[in-house]
Amino acid sequence: MKFLKFRFSEAILYEDADFILINKPPFIATLEDRQDPTNILALARQYEPQAQVCHRLDKDTSGVLAIARNPEAYRHLSMQFENRQVVKIYHAVVDGVHNFSEQEVDAPILKQNDGTVKIARFGKEAQTIFTTLQVFKAHTLVECRPITGRMHQIRIHLARLGAPITGDMLYGGKPFFVSSVKRGFNLKKLTEEEPLVKRMALHAFSLKFALMDGAIHTVQAPYPKDFQALTSQLGGHLR
Repeated sequence: MKFLKFRFSEAILYEDADFILINKPPFIATLEDRQDPTNILALARQYEPQAQVCHRLDKDTSGVLAIARNPEAYRHLSMQFENRQVVKIYHAVVDGVHNFSEQEVDAPILKQNDGTVKIARFGKEAQTIFTTLQVFKAHTLVECRPITGRMHQIRIHLARLGAPITGDMLYGGKPFFVSSVKRGFNLKKLTEEEPLVKRMALHAFSLKFALMDGAIHTVQAPYPKDFQALTSQLGGHLR
């Protein structure tokens, strides 16, 4: 599934003379991808020639992404990321029922040669804080606040808690089928049911950082259609 009609300008959540923040759709890479010539950086540079992406989201992750319009702005925000002054909030739908209240996972992450990660004693330090937002019959909507910014950090830390992200089969998540919650769900003849969300259910919900003048600014990204559809289906089947 591709967002072939994705228009960069229509995804802008906030912009000023130094920064552009967009609501990145899923299925599009942040930087160059060998398998797909379309990426956020290339599209951003059509809009702003000096654009530099200040951080990354996985290809299948949707949500708020910060882009600098000039080198000074890039350095300004990069230093905030390096000093862990940027507050990143993600929302994830996970398998199972979980009641997290500021649950911290402090577990080092080691990158593997196959592009995955694992928790390992000699990995890089990584901390994430989790809080339950809503409990459904067999799933949970969780707020995720990464303190560090390691590859696949939220995914592997949730898996460690026994709460893999729905649809994230790489780390133990299961696909979500409407038939699992909707009685009398019927398919057309000779067709197989497909997952409601064709990716992991992870969305970068908000980003809080300091603008060039020092003012603290927060930008929130509305859920994309597939994430909305998932939470809507689950919301009709509360515990």
